Amino acid sequence: MLTTTEQRLIAIREWLAQNNIDALLVPHEDEYLGEYVPAHNERLHWLTGFTGSAGAAVVTQDKAAIFVDGRYTVQVTKQVPAELFEYRHLIEEPALDWITQNLASGSNLAIDPRMHSAAWLNAAQSKLAGSIELKVLDANPIDQIWHDRPAPVVSDVRLMPTESVGQSSESKRQQIAKLIQQAGADSAVITALDSICWLLNIRGLDVSRLPVLLSHAILHSDASVEFFLDPARLPAEFEAHVGSGLSVFAPKQLQTRLEALTGKSVLVDPAISNAWFKLVLQNAGATVINSADPCLMPKAAKNAVEIAGMKACHIRDGVAMSKFLCWLDSEVANHRLHDEATLSDKLESFRKQDPTLMDLSFDTISAAGSNAAMCHYNHENQPTPGQLEMNTLYLVDSGGQYLDGTTDITRTIAIGQPSDEMMKQFTLALKGHIGVARARFPKGTRGYQIDTLARQHLWAEGYDYDHGTGHGVGHFLSVHEGPASISKRQIDVPLVEGMVLSNEPGYYRADAFGIRIENLELVVEQATQGDFPVLAFESLTRCPIDARNINVDMLTRPELAWLNDYHQKVWDDISPLVEGEVKDWLRAATQPLVHH
Repeated sequence: MLTTTEQRLIAIREWLAQNNIDALLVPHEDEYLGEYVPAHNERLHWLTGFTGSAGAAVVTQDKAAIFVDGRYTVQVTKQVPAELFEYRHLIEEPALDWITQNLASGSNLAIDPRMHSAAWLNAAQSKLAGSIELKVLDANPIDQIWHDRPAPVVSDVRLMPTESVGQSSESKRQQIAKLIQQAGADSAVITALDSICWLLNIRGLDVSRLPVLLSHAILHSDASVEFFLDPARLPAEFEAHVGSGLSVFAPKQLQTRLEALTGKSVLVDPAISNAWFKLVLQNAGATVINSADPCLMPKAAKNAVEIAGMKACHIRDGVAMSKFLCWLDSEVANHRLHDEATLSDKLESFRKQDPTLMDLSFDTISAAGSNAAMCHYNHENQPTPGQLEMNTLYLVDSGGQYLDGTTDITRTIAIGQPSDEMMKQFTLALKGHIGVARARFPKGTRGYQIDTLARQHLWAEGYDYDHGTGHGVGHFLSVHEGPASISKRQIDVPLVEGMVLSNEPGYYRADAFGIRIENLELVVEQATQGDFPVLAFESLTRCPIDARNINVDMLTRPELAWLNDYHQKVWDDISPLVEGEVKDWLRAATQPLVHH
């Protein structure tokens, strides 16, 4: 058994020698290219010991390097032995740059095309052209030597009735088939796991925190669909549920079915489909049309049933949050300062009181004091979890996967008395949050045009935060849903009615504190007295924002009015569902604030 990082590295180098290969690239991604990688596909972790959610490693005969982004520069040094791997910054020195500098011209680099997008492969081929040969592997070497590899999770297939999702699979497939026809294609390969589940109105839990099934689909322009999943997993009523035009195949038949598209035009999303699909289709004589997954926009624009579910689950989620924050205040008042793990577990226990909770929507970020300055902190990756201290801030970013929707909320809580500086930064972030929440904008507006509203007050004082302001959220699907976002990145996707996006400005001071205020917002249309109707945001999240952190005199009258109105909505929706000390806490937490 290969139990240490060193033994595993030696085994990879033996494989390199046996196959006359100079270097192997091991990304964090698996063949589904999703954000969440199931344990049996954590190849980078197996090789290096690194548990972060993004990264890559390169192994040559005499060197090895691991590439991580700024979120993980500290973590990587604790998890990966420095005598075996050089540490490199993924953005400042991407793996391909390191390879060109460390491999002699004429060397070769092995890649598994299933672990990279088609767009990445194109870029890599042009970058390495003439100096380093790319060897495309048929089989992944780690899979051949990972003898104690965990078995894949085989979750139950859940059929989502039309009354829960608002549109039958047959209707969705006809809608998407029209888009395939408009693109001039005969078929589309659907590889995004949430797109497949949305299209067929199914859910699973093959991946932690993500209610999907590890599967693939090919949708044809006549609305018929080929679905690749072990048929033994499917309930008897599956075919009737999906409707006419369904064929189910075992996963091992995928290549044969792709090759059957010879002579056809096939739509593939180069950004989110792995390169293997494109290679197989091209070798089979199909014409590949590079185009975005046609399910993305229809999935992002929620229908009335999905919207009702999102609103309902946010109220129940708000009950759990209120119970937790009431408990937390009481513990602190009684000088019981818990650690981050205890707090995270306690919040999860309150969420689990709801029978419709299927899972959390991501690993809770429970960050005390200076740990919150790392915006993707996870206490489980630390030697010991941090502990609450008086006169600091506690940041908790969490969410749930409910049968009727997905939640994602961040609250920054005063533990004792926050400093004037903490209150100032919190209020600057709050002003940005309110700026987005109050925004009204014409149809066609992009997320990056909204992003400035979240940052303007921080910018004016010489501050900023190094993450996006908002990401899309699915309906009992991925908590990070494309294609829209609110960030500095100029993503050319309009915000449309029915989209759900997060609104989460923050501020982070290294080794001191971290602040983030996050609600989910629904894009709605509003009539005006002007020349055209506008779009606006309706806050879905129902949970108080900690008034102890707010310098009220920094808020304008309209900002203060928004905050008091928001807290009134929280009280109206949550108070009938709580009692006793939680209700008393909620009453105090939602009191109107006034200028001094």
